[in-house]
Amino acid sequence: MGQKKVTTLKLSSPLLSLFINFLLGASWAFAFMGAIIFFYLFLHIGIIYSIFGSFLGAIPGLFLVLLIEYFLMRQEKLDELKKQTELLEILVKQKES
Repeated sequence: MGQKKVTTLKLSSPLLSLFINFLLGASWAFAFMGAIIFFYLFLHIGIIYSIFGSFLGAIPGLFLVLLIEYFLMRQEKLDELKKQTELLEILVKQKES
């Protein structure tokens, strides 16, 4: 069976990587807690309202998750472009000599 490959975050410094991973975990916790709090807050009104409220409560945390994931995606793209530029410069030097 195919195994799911887990990618690790490789930022420029380990401290930055630790900080970003902490913020990502805190954002997920914020989304989860917002959903639970809003679910129980609207439960006395009705189950449909509490489910809808849990979606509303999770939105700020999920927005933060998307923001951090977007930052990570852009950082990975920048790192890949730097590698490609370095390889292209090597190829140009080899062709000139």
